[in-house]
Parts: sequence; C-alpha cells; structure tokens
Amino acid sequence: MSKTAQTEHFDISGYMQTLGTQARTAARAISRAETGARNTALNAIADAVLAARETLKSENHKDMESGRKHGLDAALLDRLELTDARIDAMAEGLRQVAALPDPVGAISDLDYRPSGIQVGRMRVPLGVIGIIYESRPNVTADAAALCLKAGNACILRGGSEALHSNQAIARCIEDGLLQAGLPATAVQVVATTDRAAVGELLRLEDSVDVIVPRGGKGLIERVMHESRIPVIKHLHGICHTYIDDQADIDKAVKVAFNAKTQRYGTCNTMETLLVAEGIAGRVLPVLGKLYQDEGVELRGCEKTCAILEGIKPATEADWDEEYLAPVLSIRVVADMDVAMDHIDRHGSQHTDVIITENVTRARRFLREVDSSSVMVNASSRFADGFEYGLGAEIGISTDKLHARGPVGLEGLTTLKFIVLGDGHIRT
Repeated sequence: MSKTAQTEHFDISGYMQTLGTQARTAARAISRAETGARNTALNAIADAVLAARETLKSENHKDMESGRKHGLDAALLDRLELTDARIDAMAEGLRQVAALPDPVGAISDLDYRPSGIQVGRMRVPLGVIGIIYESRPNVTADAAALCLKAGNACILRGGSEALHSNQAIARCIEDGLLQAGLPATAVQVVATTDRAAVGELLRLEDSVDVIVPRGGKGLIERVMHESRIPVIKHLHGICHTYIDDQADIDKAVKVAFNAKTQRYGTCNTMETLLVAEGIAGRVLPVLGKLYQDEGVELRGCEKTCAILEGIKPATEADWDEEYLAPVLSIRVVADMDVAMDHIDRHGSQHTDVIITENVTRARRFLREVDSSSVMVNASSRFADGFEYGLGAEIGISTDKLHARGPVGLEGLTTLKFIVLGDGHIRT
C-alpha cells in the first residue's frame, strides 16, 4: 500500500477518481493493442508470478497471520493461503488465458442489404471493468487476465484480508504489462482497506463501464443497491434437480448424488431435489441412503418424510435457502408442471435440471424453465465456464441483459454494428 493510502486524512474520493481516470485512458490503449501484445503481457505476468514466488508467500504470510489474529475460520484461511501449488496454478491460468482465441475484432452476421451496403457486427471490449471480490488472492491474477485478453482495463478491489497478497500480485501484473509495452494502469489494484473505496468505485459511472462483484450475498446485495453502473452478478444459487417419472433410475441416482455431494460450497450445487410421485417410492430410498451415508442432512415435505423415515420436515423457508452445506431439501411433486411451478417460485434462475428419458418433456423443460443454465440428464455442477468450453470465467450472471450464465471472454465484450459501403447514399 502506498504511504498516501495510509495517511489519516487520505482522500479516498480523489484516489478512486484518479484510478478511474487512469483506467479510462489505459482502456483506449489496451483496446488498440494487438492480440500478440496482450498475450505477451499475460505470459510476462506469469513469468513474474513465478519469479516472485518467495515474495508472494512472504506477503501472504502477513495476511494469514492477520487473519488468524482476527478470527477468520479455517475455510476462509484456506481460501486465503497461497501455496506453491496455487502459485503454479495462477501462472498456468495466465498462460491458458493467453492461449485462448481472441474475441476482439471478430465480425459476424455480415450480410448485403437491398441498398447494396453490407451490415454486420463486430465484437469489441466493454472498456473499464470494476471487479470487487473477497478472500482468494488468485482472483487478482485471474480477473486481470480475462479483462486484458478481452481488451479491457480494470480496477480490482480485493478483500482487506488479502491486501498484502493482492498488492504483491499487482506488482507482478505491472511488471508484465510494462515488459509488453502496455500501460501499467491497465490493471489497478485498489491499495486501501477503507470500505468507502467500494462505494466510490460504484459511483465512477464516467470512468467504469461495468461492475462484477464476486463474493458473498452481503457484498452482492450492497453492490446491487449502491451501484450507478451496470452490474454482472448472481445473488443466489438455488439450483434444482427434478427427477421425472420417466427417468432412468440409475442415471437419476448418479446425477442427483453428484449434484449435491461433489462440492457443497459452490453456487451450482443442487439445493432442492424435486421428485415425481410416480417414481419417488423407487428412487428416494436409494438416494436417501447414499446422502445419509455421505453425511447430508435431509429435509423433506410430508410425502418425502413418509418415504424416508427419520428425516427433518422441511419448512417453507427451506425452499428458498441456499445452504452451501451438506443439507438438502426434498419435495415430492405430482408432475413436471408442479416441478416447474416450484422452480419458478423458489428458484434463482441459476441452474436447473431435469432427469428424464422423455424427449418431449425434456425439450419442454429446456424451453419453459427460465434459468441461465437448463440441463437434461446432467449434474448442475457442470454450470461452469471451464466446463462450457469458455476457457475461464469471471463469474456467473443470472440477469438477462448483456451476459447470462458463466461469463467468459465473450461476456467481457459487446457488439457494435458495422456498415461497409462503396459510396452508397440513402435515397
């Protein structure tokens, strides 16, 4: 952190305004930069990260000690720690982004109009992206890589618990940018723990084009309420799996078990299982034993409790709960229509799944369920940028405008119309 940022009378508003102005200027340079220059920067940043390994671990040690002193729990400390393996993964992630196809400048839908002009669309950078995140310092490198590859400048505001780690990574990013002949201000990591910096960033509508929050519900709600800038976000991950009465039971068991237990704390983990009553008596006893053997607490509707003895009754609040833990709510429903009504009422438009062998029902579910990812006979855990072939993701959006679902490089760009003529005039 700069000495200025530590002074008692630090001007947080002026500081953030300066970051915004510098980012806007840098964005023009980055948008003009050739693909090779941006890739050179990313590979140079990867080299700098590896060369600074001991410094990164030393600075991270300061954050870890501070975190223990302030009572961070074991899970948060684990997310905060930079091990050798995580530093290697950070560098590899930068190189992988460099190897991805460049979306900037791609022209699509070019077609002749009756007037003789050609009209098409070109993919271009968004401009300046503000990213607000918590805990994991590797997000600093990941976010910078995706923004740079897509031709954007960015302002990154990490959590106060990772300040030393983030600033050390920021120095690696600056080194890589300068080696590639690009402005160091293309990636700026906020160098103050003052919470007011977030509020100031959310008001930089003249400098910042979009905000991406990555973190807990509290952070995202604050961003939603305070931002004057468009936001790419999702608030909840209440994902459903519906087992249809024409499902293959072996498939249903395998998919529903994986969707809950493969990892508990992710936004694409199943939180509610819906089961058609025509198949519930056959599939729930098998799944119930698997879940309970795995240590998953089950909360069921009245019909579920009649099939699975000894489980907790579900309350109305359970249907709206994102547990992010080994807890699962289960409801037996009459049919697919009731299941879709439940998803519409209680879902978060993140990821919802149907297990069925009936192609007509599968297509109807795909068409009618209004979520950013809708799946047939596959685990909701696949709702991920890497699994979708995007290479990497900046986050997941459950909104409907601009980007929806996992947001990769293409989601960090926009489209503009281009027109090609040869002296054409309108008559």
